[in-house]
Amino acid sequence: MSADPVVTAELVRRHGLTPEEFDRIKKILGREPNFTELGIFSVMWSEHCSYKNSRKELRKFPTAGPKILVKAGEENAGVVDIGNGWAVAFKMESHNHPSAIEPFQGAATGVGGIIRDIFTMGARPEFCLNSLRFGPITEKCRDTRVGRASDTPATTEDRQKQIAANRRLFTGVVSGIAHYGNCVGIPTIGGEIYFDESFEGNPLVNVFCLGVLRHEQLARGTAEGAGNPVFYVGAETGRDGLAGAAFASRELTQQSREDRPAVQVGDPFKEKLLLEACLELLARGAVAGIQDMGAAGLTCSTCETASRAGSGIEIDLAKVPKREPGMTPYEILLSESQERMLIIARHGKEDVVREVFEKWDVPCAEIGRVTSDGIMRVRNNGQIAAEIPAKALAEEAPLYSREAKKNIAEITEDAEIIRKISALSASSVIESLRQVLRDPTIASKNWVYRQYDHTVRTGTIVKPGSDAAVFFVRYANKILAASTDCNSTYCALDPREGGKIAVAEAARNLTCSGAKPLAVTDCLNFGNPYKPENFWQLREAIEGIAEACRAFGTPVTGGNVSLYNESPAGVVDPTPTIAMVGL
Repeated sequence: MSADPVVTAELVRRHGLTPEEFDRIKKILGREPNFTELGIFSVMWSEHCSYKNSRKELRKFPTAGPKILVKAGEENAGVVDIGNGWAVAFKMESHNHPSAIEPFQGAATGVGGIIRDIFTMGARPEFCLNSLRFGPITEKCRDTRVGRASDTPATTEDRQKQIAANRRLFTGVVSGIAHYGNCVGIPTIGGEIYFDESFEGNPLVNVFCLGVLRHEQLARGTAEGAGNPVFYVGAETGRDGLAGAAFASRELTQQSREDRPAVQVGDPFKEKLLLEACLELLARGAVAGIQDMGAAGLTCSTCETASRAGSGIEIDLAKVPKREPGMTPYEILLSESQERMLIIARHGKEDVVREVFEKWDVPCAEIGRVTSDGIMRVRNNGQIAAEIPAKALAEEAPLYSREAKKNIAEITEDAEIIRKISALSASSVIESLRQVLRDPTIASKNWVYRQYDHTVRTGTIVKPGSDAAVFFVRYANKILAASTDCNSTYCALDPREGGKIAVAEAARNLTCSGAKPLAVTDCLNFGNPYKPENFWQLREAIEGIAEACRAFGTPVTGGNVSLYNESPAGVVDPTPTIAMVGL
């Protein structure tokens, strides 16, 4: 096995860390990090894991309410009371960058990840929704762009190639969502799809899942109880998804296709077995804490569970199930292989854990224990591979307030578009109406919905295509409604008003379906936050969402921030997607 690279300034830069952040790391450790520790800090302090450029803004959201059982940021998903001792756990996440590189697996693993976030809370997943954005898939789409000139190819041949690329992304993403949801047996019962030039090269793939649980079934992602054993359960660790969190924290470029190893590969049948095994183990009272190995994989699950509990954790990578030989500590810790969980079992319940996972034919290995010193300690065949304070990784990433600058030029161009629309003749209006009705954004989405099994679990009352998805949970005797909404064009014109409109649209959709809005989760899709115009859009949209949520009495239970949504074609239109749940 080759020696680890020497940690140099160039290596630090390639890991996405600034010189100031590297100095902070050295101060935390009291020494220079080794190569493995550098990788750990790189993923945990990435935007994808730490929200270092958005967390200060996210604090503006209303998060408290009489029905909120688990608030935003506390756990893997928000939990809301729905009466009679029942609750719902729900969340929305993005898988934009992976889907741009490998649309089928990128979308499929996005579904798998959000499902795990829900059953990690002790809830049984009941249904999924999605919100998707792609470049135009037909020759004639919108001729004008809000806020800037079109960046799309000028010649007919180039345009046809771009449309073909957009179609490949569209069909791949839809197939990936359908494959994973259908195979794992969770219905996809609604969502939305938009096509616009701003999403060429950088599609948006936002997925939502909701599960139901009893209050007393609520599980926590905490490594509590010094001496409690730590178990790795689920699929073996490979090199797929390596450093995926860091990959999601930078812009897409012409060379991004070389990042295919950063895209995870999913297996929905393994996910189904893992789901049932985890829920059975939780029901048997053998679990002190449970955490999905999502972004940053084993690294994130260990340090986050320890940090939440104020404890430490020690693991031995030699005991981790692997499907590839010769994996280094760096690769094992940063792998984002799918269908894996970390379980902190109660002391004395080790045999119960092994029995349950053997029953479901799911790999299971005891890899460590909880400690009381606050340190995430990683060994490999007895040798120390990494030794870092857990809180420094999970809670003490640097937080920034970036420069925000309103783009005045956009407003001028937007006014010109409005002037052109007002000057249209009657015949032009009729032809424009026909063109609008032919536009894939407006046209029927039956081709998409037919690929989703939206009736599995037999609870679907209102099928895809209506204002909101409506689902009957028989064992709880509750009818739930949910909707995902955002108009990116409105947000490009005015991100604050666009944020308000997204919340209001979701509330209207639920109300028109007979449901009372309860709470929301969001997925904030924006460009590079280091560009002042992009950060201004993010800040304004958050202000608008916060104002609307307070007005409707719908607290934000959590969600996701996806920044760096830019490709060589340009930055995507700001898209703060709202998923609202009602009863």
